[in-house]
Amino acid sequence: MSMMNKPVGIIGTGSCVPDNVVTNFDLEKIVDTNDQWIRERTGIEERRIAPEGVNTSHLATEAAKRALQMANLEPEDIDCIIMATLTPDMPLPSTACLVQANLGAVNAAAFDLQAACSGFAYGLVTAASYINTGIYKNVLVIGGEVLSRILNWKDRSTCVLFGDGAGAAVVSTVEEGYGIKGVDIGADGSKGMALAIPAGGIAMQANDKRIEEGLTYVYMDGPEVYKFAVKVMGRTALKSLERAGMALEELDFFIPHQANIRIIESAAKRLNLPDEKVFVNLPKYGNTSAASIAIALDEAVRGGYLKRGDNVAFAGFGAGLTWASLVMKWY
Repeated sequence: MSMMNKPVGIIGTGSCVPDNVVTNFDLEKIVDTNDQWIRERTGIEERRIAPEGVNTSHLATEAAKRALQMANLEPEDIDCIIMATLTPDMPLPSTACLVQANLGAVNAAAFDLQAACSGFAYGLVTAASYINTGIYKNVLVIGGEVLSRILNWKDRSTCVLFGDGAGAAVVSTVEEGYGIKGVDIGADGSKGMALAIPAGGIAMQANDKRIEEGLTYVYMDGPEVYKFAVKVMGRTALKSLERAGMALEELDFFIPHQANIRIIESAAKRLNLPDEKVFVNLPKYGNTSAASIAIALDEAVRGGYLKRGDNVAFAGFGAGLTWASLVMKWY
């Protein structure tokens, strides 16, 4: 059983991370923390940080080029670009439009999508819906972030968690029997302020005082977000499996949002999956928000972990609070 009238899947992936590596030991020099504390509580060992002048659009463009190359498509073949990000280069124009110009994707509609760490999965569902209804043929979905610019580097509870990067996927029709089988996306806005950047929008405009108070940086109620994530990650993946008409035993591979190793382990346990069927690159990159699943997917594909015919699930959670998952037979 499939939720799609036509087989829609991913035909190319790509990713790009900055060269600059910042380890837990590097962070010990600037904030009151230590490597053991970070590793034991999160599973993170290092992260990538973009240098000044390298923005979300730059990382996204490179990831998109690699995805197009794998898909054997030219930029002109893309009908729509969906850019999932919470760190746009600027409020206007959208980062998607900047990427469109960089690529020369002259035939593509382009817009940004903001669902934080769930953004890439939200984008995949949106792209698949466009293709399923016949509106578009080839949609480029990108998750990209430069989170290092919105972190308070004096706040040890948040600055150790995040990193920069981008990942991309080309969504198109595939052979019968392959592609997306089930999806689940949702949100609980009543818990939205558990993970937020209070100032910087029109409700609370940024000024010197608010910057000094840290209101323009990421704030997180760690225990509240953790409780939500542990509950929702496995649940949403199970919902997508149910909608796909698949049993747990049929799931071959799981690519979760890379936020915290304990959250990943909890979700894998609910899916009854051994370690070798769960892709984890969290130690290398930390939480890259909308780029997280996208980067992991590209590494899983290029590393040979994900093979044609595998039933794979993606699942994520993020600010909003949001969640999203998909199950597909890999093409």
